[in-house]
Amino acid sequence: MAVSRTWYTADLHLGHPGILKSQPATRPFPSVEEMDATIVERINERVGRDDLIYILEDFALSRNKAYVEHLFHAIACRKALVLGNHDLDRHGRIKDTIVDLPWAIPPVAALEIKDGPSGCRVWLSHYAHRNWPASHYGAFHFYGHSHGALPPFGRSRDVGIDCADTGFGPMLFTDLVEAMP
Repeated sequence: MAVSRTWYTADLHLGHPGILKSQPATRPFPSVEEMDATIVERINERVGRDDLIYILEDFALSRNKAYVEHLFHAIACRKALVLGNHDLDRHGRIKDTIVDLPWAIPPVAALEIKDGPSGCRVWLSHYAHRNWPASHYGAFHFYGHSHGALPPFGRSRDVGIDCADTGFGPMLFTDLVEAMP
């Protein structure tokens, strides 16, 4: 299956009621189920079936494996996960609720890819870095974790759904780069 476009997002926190309290400005939902439905809807509005979405961590925090699997399959595209703190158990293993999902590539802690019109190097990680591979050669760095609270640094930025410019959904490389200061 060919990938037609590549998308980026972070900090979905599907099935996580606590995120409604910690991020009330961007997640003003009366229930976690309504939040989850809106996230899935926003992704599916933008992303095509043959597209690939990189989810930079914190995919789902629900302990209900069937619910997480339902949400995974409701997102109608190919999915890749860059692991974050909420994707791992206390022993550093990928949580049971997400480990066996049919990811387009196996979940990883960090990943370098190429994207953009000229094949720019992009470092994907859960956490923001001050330096990343090839940062001194013009590579970009996309991260999550900070829920929009950490300002961009150089060619790096938060791509999470809680960032004001993401519209609570995924974005393309060109749009993310264009929005950088």
